[in-house]
Amino acid sequence: MSLSRLDLRGVPASEMAAKLSRPSLEQSFPTEAVGAILAEVRSGGDAAVRDLTHRFDGVEVDSLRVPEEALREAREAIATPLREALELAWSRILAFHLDEVRPESEFVLDGVRVRRLVRPVRRAGLYAPGGRARYPSTVLMCAAPAVVAGVEEIALCVPPGRDGSVARESLAAAAIAGIAEVYRVGGAQAVGALAFGTETVRPVDVIVGPGNRFVAEAKRQVSGMVGVPSAFTGPSEVVVIADSTTPASWAAVDVVVQAEHGPDGLAWLVTWSEEVAAAVEEEVARLVESSPRRSDLSSTLASGGSVVLVDGPAEAVSVANVVAPEHLELLFEGAEALLPLVRSAGAVFCGAFSPASIGDYLAGPNHVLPTARSARFSSALRVDDFLTHIHAVCVEPDAIARLGPYVEVIAEAEGLPAHALSVRLRREGTG
Repeated sequence: MSLSRLDLRGVPASEMAAKLSRPSLEQSFPTEAVGAILAEVRSGGDAAVRDLTHRFDGVEVDSLRVPEEALREAREAIATPLREALELAWSRILAFHLDEVRPESEFVLDGVRVRRLVRPVRRAGLYAPGGRARYPSTVLMCAAPAVVAGVEEIALCVPPGRDGSVARESLAAAAIAGIAEVYRVGGAQAVGALAFGTETVRPVDVIVGPGNRFVAEAKRQVSGMVGVPSAFTGPSEVVVIADSTTPASWAAVDVVVQAEHGPDGLAWLVTWSEEVAAAVEEEVARLVESSPRRSDLSSTLASGGSVVLVDGPAEAVSVANVVAPEHLELLFEGAEALLPLVRSAGAVFCGAFSPASIGDYLAGPNHVLPTARSARFSSALRVDDFLTHIHAVCVEPDAIARLGPYVEVIAEAEGLPAHALSVRLRREGTG
């Protein structure tokens, strides 16, 4: 197993974008196929979801919703060390998102008082992958900011296994997070069920959570009908920047970590050392060969694995800014000093002892991150993704008298006489 090579030594930062093969939404995402799935769910409801689950997951599911008793049983049935780890992760993720909350405030100027009202959406839909692996951590990550925001109702969709059940670990995480409404539905049909509603699944206001390209494309297509954070949370990505101060085995395993998530991802090593590049490539090959997920790793690294050679740390960060990866690891001494150069990344991990894996589970910040270069304009999942902001404007009578003429001038310039009249009547005190 070898990674592709790209030598950018001597290339100015201004020319790097043209030299790089960048992940983008111009990949062949299944727009038509997903549209057909969503249309089926919208018109067929539960029956369509069951049929699609059988078609794509190979399992007959009679009841979409997982009984609440199964959640409680799962929490008690999982191994104690795992339960304790999930509970610790939940407390740390929750603590981080609690720190995001800002109190409502008020702006007053010249007789006009504007109150800023922050309101949670009433109902949120969460998606946690479950086909190739189980992701209790994603259940916690999606739930924490919704809980902190004060969302009244939270519905979780997880793809069923071949036996029609949801992984016990994911159900236990749902129980730890206080989620009672869980559905054994995955893929684009899950997004459709959450967006449109079916006989069993009531529609939601916001849908969050990572998934494969079908899930990501489905969220894109229903955006506007429901809230979908602007980050494109698709296949996983990592750019590891490393030098000889970090063991090659550490850098290699961090390249491999994100490739474990399956196809269509991206895993890059960027370095200014030929020796480091060769050593990391050798370690990657060894890890892939010995991994029980060798097939997934080989597929992902064959299409999305690269080693990029540059002149130094600053140039390496320039490469990362073009790629705008989900995860960016700075595995070299003095990494934090280069943070001012970082413009586009979902999350940054500084120093040899800061692997992305700790961010995946319990550092605190959310691991639902932008992919496919959407880190250029969006961010990690946060409390604000479950909130709406309302402005309540209160105007004193004397303020209308002072400010009204200006409103009238602008309204008349725009050809909107009723706008002007609504202020003039109040200014003149007529009914």
